[in-house]
Formats: sequence, structure tokens, C-alpha cells
Amino acid sequence: MKTKRLVGLLVLVSTLLLTTACSMGVANGSKRTFISVATASTGGTYYPIGVGLGNVWTELLYDEGIKANGQSSAGSIENIHLLNNDEAQVAILQGLITSQAYEGQGAFEGKPYKDLRTISMLWPNVEHFVLMNNKKDTGTISDIEGHSFSVGPQASGTEASTLVMMEGLRLTKKNITPEYLGYDDTISAMRDGRLDGGSLPAGVPVGAITDMYASNVKASVLDVTDEQLEAINSVSNSWYRFTIPAGTYPKVDHDIQTIAQPNLLATSKEIDAEIIYKLTKAMYENLDKVYEVHKSAHNIKLETALDGLSVPLHEGAYKYFKEAGLDIPEELVPPEVK
Repeated sequence: MKTKRLVGLLVLVSTLLLTTACSMGVANGSKRTFISVATASTGGTYYPIGVGLGNVWTELLYDEGIKANGQSSAGSIENIHLLNNDEAQVAILQGLITSQAYEGQGAFEGKPYKDLRTISMLWPNVEHFVLMNNKKDTGTISDIEGHSFSVGPQASGTEASTLVMMEGLRLTKKNITPEYLGYDDTISAMRDGRLDGGSLPAGVPVGAITDMYASNVKASVLDVTDEQLEAINSVSNSWYRFTIPAGTYPKVDHDIQTIAQPNLLATSKEIDAEIIYKLTKAMYENLDKVYEVHKSAHNIKLETALDGLSVPLHEGAYKYFKEAGLDIPEELVPPEVK
């Protein structure tokens, strides 16, 4: 009799445990969805923003069955592969790499990833081509021709984007004396007279460029004309107009007309539209929480959500932006809704 009672009790306990486990995996009648956000190395900006967005989404959408977390990675190129293999469901990407992956260019030559979809621009990567004043001619980025110029560390994103921009200007490394320096080293070399200029793309303001102006290095950030922007985008449609306001840098009392490419949020068309809709809506309708994640997150604004995007939106993001009243360019309309 005692054995039967014990067996019955064990069955009852097992049933309760199973019921509890099932309920933990269910929210509002649906299985919980886990979203992995691919970022980059832990020392950069991608990682804290990806982790922070994951925390915000989990806080706001947990009761709706969504749990998100950021994961470190090698950056944009690896993130594309993670999306393609469903090892990540959302990723932060550089605009140029996004365009190249979609079109099958650069590291993705001959292997276009047509299932790639964008969600939103996050913050701008602003181009800063700097050049010593005595080497300037037109005051635009074409002035780098014939001079010693740092294109960024070898195999870096800076080098990749700088070379694409140079291609738009019909320049190659043969037209300059290339150096491969980091930002602080670029300005130091210019201060010492060992270098004429360099490429320093980043969020505004760039510390090294603030130092350049504040320490009276006789150099300037070069402008980018509309014609130059068009020519660069003919190589890879990744950039948009960006104005650095007067006063951003010491002793600069005029606007600097440059360009930027987006750091953006992307996904695969295979991810459920309702999930991406909820993620997009939660982000834009809770910007106060998003802004607590990182200083660069303050650039996330509904009015700039589509800036610089060149790959179609995901159907879920498209739905939210339509509801929010954004004018969506034809090239960003998802093929799935056409």
C-alpha cells in the first residue's frame, strides 16, 4: 500500500513539474522565442548596444514570449554568416558590409545574401578625411591625391570603407602614399610633419580630431560634395549626407559638409514578421530606456530610422514604420509585400 502511495505521489510531482516547465516556456499561449543579437568584440560600441537592446526587449516583451540577449562576435562580416545560419536572429552591421552582402560584393563576391533585411539605422559612422591645410586645394576629399594619407589599420573597417570612397573618386593606393595608422597615431604623425592626412570615421565628435584642432595642428576636415557622394554611392550605395555643425570641434565656426554610413540593425526575411514588428515597436516607443544603454544610442530616432539604408526592410519593421507615418522609399519596401 505504501509503495502504491509513493508511486502515486511521484507521478503527481512529475506531472506538476512538467506542467510548470511547459508553462515557463509559454507566454500568452505561445512558445517563448529566443532572440540572439550579434554584435562585435566586447571592447567596441556594437557589443554594449546589442546587449543593452537585448535587455530592453526582454524587459518589455518577456510577457509576450520574447527573450533577447547580445552575443559577441568578430563583427559585421561574421554577423552576416550568423544570420544566414540562424545562429543569430538580429545583428548590428556596418552599412557598407550590409550592402556588399546583399549585392554579393567584397567579401561576399559571387554569393549575394538576398534574404538579408534591415530593421533600422541606429547611429551614424561619420566620415572625417583630414588633411594639412598647406596640402589643400579644393577643400574637398579629392585633395588627398598625391599626398601621404593613412587609410586606417590594415584589414580594418576603416580601411575597407576608405578604399571604397577612394574608388568613387577614381583613386587607388597608387595615387597616395598609404599609411596604416590608428586615429591617435594619425594625428600625432601629422603634428610631427610625418603625414599629410588620414581617414578617421566615427561618431561625432571624434576625440582625435578634437585634439587636432585644440592643439593647433594646421589641418582641417575636408568637405564632400554632392557629386562626390553620388560617385561613391555608385560603387556601393551605403552613404548619406551628414552635416557636422559649427562648434562641434574647437575653433571651427562653420558647418562641415561630409557624409556618413549607418551602423544598422538587420535580420533575415525568415524571422517571423510579428516578432520583428514587436522588437521595432518596443525600441522606438521606449527610447528613454534605449538611451540609457550607451551614449551612441541617443542617435536612435524615428526621423532618422531609414537614413542610409540600402537593403529592403524586414516586413515587420516595414509594418511599424508605415503605422508611424514614415515615407518609405520604394527600394526599401520588402519584396514580400510588393
